[in-house]
Amino acid sequence: MAITDWPEDQRPRERLIRQGAQSLSDAELLAVFLRVGVTGKSAVDLGRDMVGHFGSLQALFAARLADFCGINGLGPAKYAQLQAVLELARRALAEELTTGTALTSPKAVVHYLQLLFQGKAHESFVVLFLDVKNRLIEAEEMFRGTLTQASVYPREIVKAALARNAAGVILAHNHPSGEPEPSSADLLLTQTLKQALGLVDVRVLDHIVVAGRRTHSFAEHGQL
Repeated sequence: MAITDWPEDQRPRERLIRQGAQSLSDAELLAVFLRVGVTGKSAVDLGRDMVGHFGSLQALFAARLADFCGINGLGPAKYAQLQAVLELARRALAEELTTGTALTSPKAVVHYLQLLFQGKAHESFVVLFLDVKNRLIEAEEMFRGTLTQASVYPREIVKAALARNAAGVILAHNHPSGEPEPSSADLLLTQTLKQALGLVDVRVLDHIVVAGRRTHSFAEHGQL
């Protein structure tokens, strides 16, 4: 049955407008995005298929074009629309951190980083450069690949911080394995970077490990 044939109080779009987006399930939110289903399936059914096929929203958002288009009813146009929505979310969160204070918006920082690392199968090391009011100046991927004390160069991060006149930084990297707990190498690297940046009066406010929906904050665990 098409969604247009459903009682109005059960239609996802109408419920979103009346009750807010948070009241909808993942499949219903995807149905609003999709707008229409396919023969024999409503948009909600198709949304449910998408989540079931990839296993999670995280995996769906990280899907490559070929895998995305492997589901009947999805094609390059929908893939492009989804990527545009994700990029808008990244930019909105970055804007919030640029105009606000990173330390008073820890959830915004985490959500921004989760979107930033979305779909990356390789390890990536990102630095958020902050001004004296802890507002975001710029976020930059500094290194990628297996991250060790030898592969992340403190001098490059110090140079980048000085070039942006940063007063503080938030370090971040991802664990594609899905396990957010930092390794001994992560702990050692953090202390090395903290010491190097301290020499030029740049504070390390946090180091956040992102593993999909799970994160680990060094600051919250007293590891800085």
